[in-house]
Amino acid sequence: MTGREDDEDAPAEFASPPCYMHEIDPVYMGLAPAPDDQAVRDVMRWRKAARTRLIADRMAMPAKERRAFTQKIIEGLETVIGDMAGLTLSLYWPIKGEPDLRPWISEIYARGGRVALPVVIAKGRPLAFRLWAPGQPLEPGIWDIPTPVAGPETLPDVVIAPLVGFDSDGYRLGYGGGFFDRTLAALERKPRAIGIGFEQGRLATIYPQPHDIAMTALVTEEGAVFP
Repeated sequence: MTGREDDEDAPAEFASPPCYMHEIDPVYMGLAPAPDDQAVRDVMRWRKAARTRLIADRMAMPAKERRAFTQKIIEGLETVIGDMAGLTLSLYWPIKGEPDLRPWISEIYARGGRVALPVVIAKGRPLAFRLWAPGQPLEPGIWDIPTPVAGPETLPDVVIAPLVGFDSDGYRLGYGGGFFDRTLAALERKPRAIGIGFEQGRLATIYPQPHDIAMTALVTEEGAVFP
């Protein structure tokens, strides 16, 4: 569904939006110093170790505590998003102890919103988003994560992205596949991007790289952060 299981630690490649200026190498243009290859490799090794540790800690969280924290995250999301009438929210199917927002979907529809789920089209490609509502059919996607069978594609107003770790500057540590960064870079109309996760994933920094895209907001059980 999301590409979150694609545990690669290479910098993500962006898809091409209508303007190609982002694809001009700043080093080639003389706008930035050449990257230190060893430093990049060190960051990727650090991220992989941090990712492994944080996922293990999250999965060790008692189920009752996870549910209570998730409810607080939902309350925080409702505050950050505000009136959902007419909005399409992209959610996700939870894996590896992520906050489970599925009980919230019926409430979104009751308030006049709609829900889409991200779908992996191919490795190295941006995600697609398909509308979905409870009761509509799902089928196993990549890594057997359920995806809508025939929901129409849409462009969400709000993308809710699960995170493994995060820092106060709004950068999220994901699973390493780069799907969300690649997708946000490619969308013609930029949605609000909200990263959600548990406070145990807070880091001093994720050592953001040029391909990383900061979230509009971050929400944990402790509240919201607006970088």
